[in-house]
Amino acid sequence: MTHLSRRLLLSAPALLAAPHLARAQSRPARFAMTWIPNVQYAGLWIALDRGWLKGDEFGWVQGGPNAPASAVTVAGGGAEMGEIQLLPFLDAVSRGNDFVLLAAVFQRSPLGILSLPGKPIRTAADLPGKKLLVQGPNERTAVDAVVKLNNLPSAPEFVPAGFSPEPLLARAGDGYTAFETNQVITLEKMGMTRDKDFHFLSFDALKYRSYASMVFTTRRYLEAERATVVKFLSGVARGWAENKDPAVGARLAVRTYGRDLGLDLDQQTRQNTVQNSFLQSPENPSQPLLSLDRAVLEGPMMEAVRATGRTNVPPVERFCDFTVMEEVHRGLRQG
Repeated sequence: MTHLSRRLLLSAPALLAAPHLARAQSRPARFAMTWIPNVQYAGLWIALDRGWLKGDEFGWVQGGPNAPASAVTVAGGGAEMGEIQLLPFLDAVSRGNDFVLLAAVFQRSPLGILSLPGKPIRTAADLPGKKLLVQGPNERTAVDAVVKLNNLPSAPEFVPAGFSPEPLLARAGDGYTAFETNQVITLEKMGMTRDKDFHFLSFDALKYRSYASMVFTTRRYLEAERATVVKFLSGVARGWAENKDPAVGARLAVRTYGRDLGLDLDQQTRQNTVQNSFLQSPENPSQPLLSLDRAVLEGPMMEAVRATGRTNVPPVERFCDFTVMEEVHRGLRQG
């Protein structure tokens, strides 16, 4: 979301399971996260809290700054399913991992560019000649792809930055790669108003189309345990459908599943409010939650992938299974 909350300055052990998720007699099916157990996983927390997913059947493996990548965890047998972003997934597939993409929790990416009114970045044409603060290689790759996708004459100047928007406020750069679910909220909590005191331009609006928080597994596990995969995704989809009051998922994250992380309830509630707007597909708002859209994947998303220099991308049907979420939603409608 990239993922939605990776920029929180928290560290944690690589592996964590809530005590009530432990299984006495046999191991539960485990889900490898990309980040800490915060409100980014509100749908999962609600499903567990309501009993739609049982703790003796499903567990989770925490991600974070000190944890292995989810692809590494799943490939190594540390989890049966996982959360991932599109480029790391395709890179893992290119290295020979027989992974299958099943679902996308967030139908658009929260990644974008923050800027201030003095030198606003509101369109792709505003990027050349600007000094852009970037956190890491993934963000720089996205910006380079934006330059290519929009036929810009040149890329902005890149300046390494940390995970806080403070350098932007100190005018160390003209823009700052950021997440709508994180640094934008940080500025709001400082009393700043969007489109007045700062601007945010999403990468989706810059033709760099992507999902966030995609769910994957190995082809072998899907073939052997399809019913388990369907049950897990049914619970998660139901949880996100019930995430109408942002305070509910935020409280579960702060007080139960992430209770040892010092999460801020107001921030988590605001994040949940914002991320709810990412659940619907911009191209097809009536599409059922978590669904993959073949046309979007084959079209703008693969175009964005190729713009990063990845040219040997396999056909979508080779690494996606669209039938799992179709089965999930068929069962939810019948239930």
